[in-house]
Amino acid sequence: MARFPFSTPWTAAFISSLAIINTIIPSARAAELETIQGLNTKGEQHTLLVDRYPALYTGDFGDCMGGQSLINLTSFDAAYYADNMTVLFNLAGTTNLRNESLMLHISVEAYGEDRFNLLWNPCNANFASLCPLNSSVPIVGRASIPVSGSDVSNIPSIALAIPDFEGSAVLRVFSNATETQIACFKAVMRNGASFSHPTAVGSVLGIFTVVAVVASFATAIYGVSVPEIRTHYSHSLSVLVIFEVFQSIFFSGALSLNWPSALTAFWSNFAWSAGQIYTDSITNTLNSFTGVTGNGSQVGGAGSTPLNTNGGLQQQIYGRSLDYLPGLLLDRRSEEIASKLYKRAASNETHDARMYAWAGLPVSPGLPVPGNWSGFAGELAMMGIPAANAFMTGLIWLLILIVILVGATAALKWTLEAFSAIKWIKNDRLALFRSHWLNFIGLIVLRTMFIAFFMMTTLSLYQFSYGGKAGPIAIAVVVFVAFFAGILGVAFYACFYRVKFGSYESSPDRIHFQQKKILGFIPWYTTVRESKMEESDKPKSGASISFFKLDFVGNDPENQGIHDNIDYTKHFGWLSARYRRTRWWFFAFWVVYQFVRACFIGGARASPSAQVFGIFVWEIIAFGAIIKINPFEGARNTALAVYMLGISKVATAGFSIAFLPTLNVARILATVFGIIIIVIQGFLVIGVLILIALGAISSYMSLTRNREEFKPHRLENIRLKYFGHIAQKATDLPPPPAPPAPEEPEQPKGPYFNVNSVRRAPKIEDEDDDLVPGMERPHDPRDSQFSLPPRVRANSVANSMRSVHSGFGNVPYGARVHRASWSSKEFQSWQQDELNRADSPLGVGSRHTSGHNTTNNSISIAPLVRSSPSHSNLRPTTPTEEQLKQTADQRLPRAK
Repeated sequence: MARFPFSTPWTAAFISSLAIINTIIPSARAAELETIQGLNTKGEQHTLLVDRYPALYTGDFGDCMGGQSLINLTSFDAAYYADNMTVLFNLAGTTNLRNESLMLHISVEAYGEDRFNLLWNPCNANFASLCPLNSSVPIVGRASIPVSGSDVSNIPSIALAIPDFEGSAVLRVFSNATETQIACFKAVMRNGASFSHPTAVGSVLGIFTVVAVVASFATAIYGVSVPEIRTHYSHSLSVLVIFEVFQSIFFSGALSLNWPSALTAFWSNFAWSAGQIYTDSITNTLNSFTGVTGNGSQVGGAGSTPLNTNGGLQQQIYGRSLDYLPGLLLDRRSEEIASKLYKRAASNETHDARMYAWAGLPVSPGLPVPGNWSGFAGELAMMGIPAANAFMTGLIWLLILIVILVGATAALKWTLEAFSAIKWIKNDRLALFRSHWLNFIGLIVLRTMFIAFFMMTTLSLYQFSYGGKAGPIAIAVVVFVAFFAGILGVAFYACFYRVKFGSYESSPDRIHFQQKKILGFIPWYTTVRESKMEESDKPKSGASISFFKLDFVGNDPENQGIHDNIDYTKHFGWLSARYRRTRWWFFAFWVVYQFVRACFIGGARASPSAQVFGIFVWEIIAFGAIIKINPFEGARNTALAVYMLGISKVATAGFSIAFLPTLNVARILATVFGIIIIVIQGFLVIGVLILIALGAISSYMSLTRNREEFKPHRLENIRLKYFGHIAQKATDLPPPPAPPAPEEPEQPKGPYFNVNSVRRAPKIEDEDDDLVPGMERPHDPRDSQFSLPPRVRANSVANSMRSVHSGFGNVPYGARVHRASWSSKEFQSWQQDELNRADSPLGVGSRHTSGHNTTNNSISIAPLVRSSPSHSNLRPTTPTEEQLKQTADQRLPRAK
């Protein structure tokens, strides 16, 4: 018997594994296909999967009595299945009470209103572990409650589909002996749709940000000439502006307002940009340092406090008036529903904290009760970070980022050296970076701290207003002083360095306020320096204030522009390199602007009204000032930092006023305002991603500026235009005027008068179709061969008459004198003129005489020369030179 060639112990193990898999797969498929039958709200029966997700279900839950509940819960789940009209309820926990009869009340809140309420006695619903409550018996209860359409009619249909449904389920436990509330637990309600996807969205945004960082860094180290490097670097997309976009979106939620759940969910996607990244190790380590304590596996405070017999819901449950009792305690519908509660099979009972895939967990210590999205604490709760840990978490991740950047820069330097040693790259490739890499590391650290200035200042001020243990506050003081004194000091020293060593002088000046109108009807004032005003505009100016101006008086042509000063660029290019030649000082303005924002957002936490209105007014002022200054040299940075970001900040601050607690705006309307803010900020983010892609392309063009061949070839013209654009922008001068169109060469002078055609206006005589009676000469039979119709002949004779000048005064050519009557003498004179014309060289007639009497005159209409086309001129056109040559022989006989 032949043996199988692969018969080895590994083969046997593989065959055994296949057998096990074949056994598991059918059972898994059977579990996947496990179904039940259910009726929906329309009464239609459907086949439903057992492990399906509900339409609404609870998430994480917490103690709504501030940790004073006398029951500890490890599981609290409630769900509403719309496909079979069922409410699922699950409860698990412990207590230190020895013997206590209870009443349970569960309610569902949605958008600030109660949508579902149910009160029942656990003893009537087969909750043996709660009837009575005993410390020796673990609390376990799971039930499925069938409901009718009227029970859930208050739940809007949009709640089942809208992202980040704003609702919560509240379980209250009352003691019949003391008639008080002894426990309260609250869980947030969800429907599965959300704007919060920090892992996916944060990863995509992080990848784009890394691309922008690499593109910016590459343009900063490539090249030999420092001014040329700065020119190309200034047109790459600023990493400072990118982080400012993401941080401005995230820190919008740091205002002490009652935010909609949709907004906090959307803002959680940008938490990484502010250093708010959750990890179990960092959070658990910081909890003990910041004073956050508690048990993350359960909620409640069983045994920590005695029963409170003087408060709670004593008046709400046991002391209500008889008018309200029928609506709560004596509600027969509630008792009917409670009587249908049934206990799950014993085989399904377990002490597992999570019985379902959708079930929530107890909130971590230091987090607010679920369903509360107010202020910065509510926003941080979306990431699971306690508000007390916000400052320390941001500081730790900032230090981690600096270490990563320093390590990556050093690794790049030594990698280039290794490639140069093995001849993979040329020896002079990136020589400036390789020889000054330590200086580059120092500038990278300074630039990173400059970008993080707003973030760390805001978190430090928030830590001061929040309080806490002495350790975090002491570190916050050190960090605040380091950033405030360090960044502001360096910024103002950079300005002083330029003024002190740049040969500047100051002179008096005035600022005039001129009135104008915005959009054609809104009154506004603009400021103009007197030194830049026209003489004609000075009398029209309004109020003015004294000021001064700085003028550069240096004589060194290489240092006339700040960007041409190599020494200044090496020391402070990380501050001024991206700004225009005349706006190099904008970094100082930016630091002051960000510091004031941080004071409002982080420091004014206790006063929401001052915080919101202050930041709104400040953003409007800053937006107008930045537009007026127009600091950035690159067009993409201008579009993003000046306009897109400015409009987003002003609009967000304006809509945030609607969330003030004093205004008490309805939650549905507040959600609408929140969606508007999400749309505005969403368009801003999309614009950032597009500009990052375009910036990467332009940076690639900058890195290939020394190559003669560029790929792809279809972008070659765009590349040349881009180089011309950045060269012109570096001068910070208006673009030169377009060159005038080339003049056409002057034509040689000569005869220039030429009449091609003349349009003849109608005359009075044109209305007379026939000649005056008696003027038509008699018909000659000898002219029959050239005869024409009488009307045509009459017109021909009339035209010949009009061709000669009339003898009656100043009558124009071709005009006929109208007389009331004709004499015979005048008629004979006319005949004699006709006979004379017949004797002319151009005449066509012949005379036949007998003796001295003229017997007959005949005029032939046959021409002596070739006929030419008729003209519409009043006068015959001047004959050309060729025509004169052709008729020269005809004129000779007359000359004789």
